[in-house]
Amino acid sequence: MSALRPLDKLPGLNTATILLVGTEDALLQQLADSMLKADCTSELKVHLARSLPLPCSVNRPRIDLIVFVVNLHSKLSLQSVEESLCHLDAAFFLGKVAFLATGAGRDSHCSIHRNTVVKLAHTYRSPLLFCDLEIEDFRAAMAQRLVRLLQICAGHVPGVSALNLLSLMRGSENPSLEDL
Repeated sequence: MSALRPLDKLPGLNTATILLVGTEDALLQQLADSMLKADCTSELKVHLARSLPLPCSVNRPRIDLIVFVVNLHSKLSLQSVEESLCHLDAAFFLGKVAFLATGAGRDSHCSIHRNTVVKLAHTYRSPLLFCDLEIEDFRAAMAQRLVRLLQICAGHVPGVSALNLLSLMRGSENPSLEDL
């Protein structure tokens, strides 16, 4: 099992593939179902994994976007994501990785502080989204956002690339002292 590379497969015609990585199988499946219901001009393929690396497979499609889902109520979730990150090629971090933190609505029950996930996303220079996936309306809205992000990462939106989107999302943040 080798590192997952973003361009090791040819793209499918009008196909966009997302990989959701996380330990919460039920929430990932519900998010995947919501994404498949979303309005999209591309053919969506949603794959789920508990962790990386993925088993070697000749027929695995090209993955356009990887979303690491961290449940703030589970330290195992964060640990699994951290261990999975080392199995990605560095080129994935050029706009094809995002982090999704769920469970932030109930701070009193969180075993992982939000800042931990913020630092993780900042370390890998990747966008971080917050959403309580247990609430259907929030999950549907997040599914639409992820579908749009996936379309951009797959190259199906003219004039916008994954790297452009990443720079736009990073541009709104305040620079830290280390970056100056």
